[in-house]
Amino acid sequence: MAGITLASIAGSEFATFLISAIFDLGADLPAYLVSGIVPLLLAAPGSYFQLKRLEQVKAAYRELERVASTDWLTDCLNRRAFTHRTTAATRIGRPGALLVIDADGFKAINDRFGHDRGDDALRAIADVIRRNVREGDLVGRIGGEEFGIYLPDATGPHATAMAEAIREGVEDISFLPEDAPHTLSVSVGIATATASVPFDDLFRVADQQLYAAKAGGRNRVAITAANASDQSRAAA
Repeated sequence: MAGITLASIAGSEFATFLISAIFDLGADLPAYLVSGIVPLLLAAPGSYFQLKRLEQVKAAYRELERVASTDWLTDCLNRRAFTHRTTAATRIGRPGALLVIDADGFKAINDRFGHDRGDDALRAIADVIRRNVREGDLVGRIGGEEFGIYLPDATGPHATAMAEAIREGVEDISFLPEDAPHTLSVSVGIATATASVPFDDLFRVADQQLYAAKAGGRNRVAITAANASDQSRAAA
């Protein structure tokens, strides 16, 4: 854009000199001032449209990035994006909590009512999750019927309260796959960390708690700590 403007100014200076020579007007100061101002005015629309084009390209890139990181069904982060962002967040060394949420009896829903109704159930569960998280929390669909939530700076009681709110919210979903109510439920495993714990370790502990919740009868929450010192002892 600067090159276009400079070229316009140079061309205008030459045009002013040529016209002055032909008509013997003399290249006085006002003419040179005009020759500098006019191209700026002429270049402004071109600069404006180039800026608009640049903004459109940036917007298109942001949308492409959003689509590439979003699960098509639930509009949550997809597994790759969730794992990448949570891994980065856990490296900071701040406390946090990871929730792994699994829809109970989901295969039976698909088998009995069909995959379309199963998709409806997943979307409804995702909506409940989004209504209960804070701004800045990470929410992803990390498996067929499995969701992950990372809560930066969350304590165990806060993570448990959120998990219970989600569990109760899912129970309250009005799910009518065949014009008859069918109760949905989720089991939740939580791993908390007061220091930097690698994502893989945090996920492993949360997944273990999820299995404990399932084994305990489903539709419940299980939680434990996954501190760096615990992981060091486990590795030893």
